[in-house]
Amino acid sequence: MLIAGFAVFIMLAGIGVVGFTYYSTTVVLPNEVPLPLSTTIYAQDNKTQLAKLGDENRTFVTINDIPKHVQDAVAAAEDRNFYDHSGVDYKGITRAAWNNLTGGEKQGASTITQQYARNAYENLKDDTYARKVKEAILASKLNDKYDKPTIMQHYLNVIYFGRGAYGIEAAALTYFNTRTKDLDVAQAAVLAALIKQPVASTDPNGHKGYDPAVNPAEAEKRWTYVLDGMVTKGWLNAPGKPQRPTVYPTKSLQKPKDGGAGFGVKTPRGNVVNYVREEMEGWGLCTNSNAPGKPSCVNELRDGGYRIQTTIDPKRQAAAENAAQRKKGSEIFPEPKNLMAAVVSVEPKTGRVLAYYGGDSGADFDYAGKNIDSGGNLTGGHPPGSSFKVYTLAAAINAGISVKSHWDASPFKPEGFDNPVQNAGRDVSKTCGKWCTLEYSTIQSYNVPFYHVSEKIQPSKIVDMAKAAGITTMWTTPPKGSSEPVNLLKTKGEDVAPEPFFHVVGYGQYPVTVLEHANGLATLANHGVYNKAHFVIKVQQQNRDTGKWEVVPGTGEKRNPKQTIRPEVADEVTGVLKQIPRPNNRSLDNGRQAAGKTGTWEYGGDAKTNAHAWMVGYTEQLATAVWVGSKDSKKPKILDRNGNNIGGSKLPGAIWQRYMDDALDGKDRIEMPSVTGIGDQNAGNGIETAPPPVPDQGQPQDCGPFGWLCPQDGNQGPGTPPGPGRGNGGTGGGLLPTLSPRPRE
Repeated sequence: MLIAGFAVFIMLAGIGVVGFTYYSTTVVLPNEVPLPLSTTIYAQDNKTQLAKLGDENRTFVTINDIPKHVQDAVAAAEDRNFYDHSGVDYKGITRAAWNNLTGGEKQGASTITQQYARNAYENLKDDTYARKVKEAILASKLNDKYDKPTIMQHYLNVIYFGRGAYGIEAAALTYFNTRTKDLDVAQAAVLAALIKQPVASTDPNGHKGYDPAVNPAEAEKRWTYVLDGMVTKGWLNAPGKPQRPTVYPTKSLQKPKDGGAGFGVKTPRGNVVNYVREEMEGWGLCTNSNAPGKPSCVNELRDGGYRIQTTIDPKRQAAAENAAQRKKGSEIFPEPKNLMAAVVSVEPKTGRVLAYYGGDSGADFDYAGKNIDSGGNLTGGHPPGSSFKVYTLAAAINAGISVKSHWDASPFKPEGFDNPVQNAGRDVSKTCGKWCTLEYSTIQSYNVPFYHVSEKIQPSKIVDMAKAAGITTMWTTPPKGSSEPVNLLKTKGEDVAPEPFFHVVGYGQYPVTVLEHANGLATLANHGVYNKAHFVIKVQQQNRDTGKWEVVPGTGEKRNPKQTIRPEVADEVTGVLKQIPRPNNRSLDNGRQAAGKTGTWEYGGDAKTNAHAWMVGYTEQLATAVWVGSKDSKKPKILDRNGNNIGGSKLPGAIWQRYMDDALDGKDRIEMPSVTGIGDQNAGNGIETAPPPVPDQGQPQDCGPFGWLCPQDGNQGPGTPPGPGRGNGGTGGGLLPTLSPRPRE
């Protein structure tokens, strides 16, 4: 066995020598080291540029403007023998191999020169032994061609530091609001510590990265590691050298804008980049969670040289931004500055996201989707309030309950609640009282009947229906402690309801994202056929030999439509919802039919003030969800410029109406289904009474010519699941006291 093993070793060594000689004689070093190829992301027309990655937020600096202690900090973090080796650290390779062989923490042995070579040359992206040999040869040739300061300059101008910052100059400004030449030792060590992993893994069990705003403990631990290395190498605490800092530079460290620390570009369309990154990982092109053998998705997007066609429609994206972004002429522009809007629009028949506005920068908090907060927790949902009743209504119809069934809408106090479940302060005794149809209750957005519906069919059925429509994540709202995300794809409704999702799920207490709510509406608009919301149509790379752009194998749009809700159920919901926009003064232009639903959730336990307001709705061509809330934690209440409470049909309704009119301009007007009354009309708990006269149950109440005669909507805030300390269950999201839409500028 020893002889055979020795023979194999000799053979492999011989092959290695041949291969080494082959690569060393055929790989030619370019006259100039190329920068990584940028990736361009286009809209659906494949012409309108949404983002160009690789030169976004990058300012080049020469080595003369990079202090020696900054260079030394980077070397201490990434390659402590940088100034000693010839481009390849053979001692480091041996040490890493031994550590990996003996079961220690997995280590790499790439030098700064090798890392730069890998970033600079497209053919060094794969994870093969041939690549590693070629990388080593190129690194050696780079080392022969350039001096160490030049290699360090190239490296520091292309590396990604997180928060949308490429290169050391952008990183210095992003993290410390200063220039590279003015960085002190402590700040330099923070930036050097980021390089290993600047962005948190999207895997909940993965590493959170070294951004101090996301993972402060690990960030400071690696900061200490960098400083230890600088001391060991004699770059600190030595004659003529700076002294080692003792305090982490928290005071000068800039917080991520709006609390986010995502990867993207600093434009309103930057959040699209983050979804592209997720889809690339899904195709196996890269990893967001440090999976072995795959390149980082951040690096791939930054310098992979891709041309990516997205689903974003330029016209509709512009319409969303014109309506919701804080700029002159928008609906939100004259309103208080703490107010924030988010808009997502999905094409029902394909699942394509046609417009997405979740904020002004993809490197900040995304108000329309999911985020990782400073504690590494998944956040991003907003309580949908009465807009969530679309799924409760669908679940009821699916369970055989007719929208013509009658329900008791009288306020009552469930066991364990501190306050009764109410109906936006409206006196139902003057309308339908204990004999309200489910149809009328939806239009008026009474809460009490929906609580009773949840009791009858069980909240698990509502959760399952929301999941079938497209809701994959809901957040709990405990009276005490932090909110927790629940992945509905990994559980059944019966496992999460009634605990933690109690009967209040029936009228929208538990947060969801704007994106997934829009996806759910798209399923209803598409007669119950679900198409997963997605952002990418095609991914291409340029063939270096022919110059042609070729589709990357295994990528691109893959539609998989599924009938997740029975068509008669979805159409019956539509028949009810199409009666809502008109009395809320949110009818679309030219008599175009549209389904709609308002919703609010109040601030804390204050029934008079809202913290979240929604308007959602759809036609057969387009499903759109609009949310309005506060981006200022010190001013969580949402009040308009006149100090009035904002309800669903007010600012959210104005944004939704304006966007839908602009987005559908010139499109066919399609007739929507009407109510049929399918199901059991005797399924409700209503009690018929003689007086007072009951109005037509299928029509909304008369709010007067300007809508002033109906009370305002509003739902209670988070914190009322089963158990003591219950609130009153919210105050609905029905017909609102709205003025006619104000003239557009």
